[in-house]
Amino acid sequence: MSQPEGAELEALRARREELRRQYLRAPGDRLATTTRGIHHVAFICRDVEETIRFYQEFLGFPLVEIVENRDYRGSTHFFFDIGNGNLLGFFDFPGHDHPAATETIGGVQHLALSVDASRFGAAREALDAAGVEYVGPDRGVEDSLYIHDPNGVPLELYQERLGVFNGERILPGDGD
Repeated sequence: MSQPEGAELEALRARREELRRQYLRAPGDRLATTTRGIHHVAFICRDVEETIRFYQEFLGFPLVEIVENRDYRGSTHFFFDIGNGNLLGFFDFPGHDHPAATETIGGVQHLALSVDASRFGAAREALDAAGVEYVGPDRGVEDSLYIHDPNGVPLELYQERLGVFNGERILPGDGD
């Protein structure tokens, strides 16, 4: 994908600053959010067992539920505990032919998962030992590793506390 340059790039940067000035409020002036948080994010998987092995056995996310999808007979819906009361869910849809995951409008660019320093190091060692390809740390971001799960879902293991971005607190709380 080609990246904008010259006048086009400058216009995009100017527009971003305009949006920042118009919509970004200081922490004390922000509206209260209308939700309690993310209950779960649900993705479609190719193979239930392969997905369970990757998330539970490889990444260490406990499988906490596995049931039949209420909307599609024979389909499995299952959840992993990803910490802080958040769930990562998957469905399979037997008989459906799904195209490979792509970065497109409405798609997932990546799911960033907060990990502490010891888990970040352990994940990197496990990825290296298993021969799993990843990107990072690079691009000046020493705290990120980017991988794809067996279904093509892009994941970032981000060594940053919750509510913090680029070392700056952007949400209230302790972030741990």
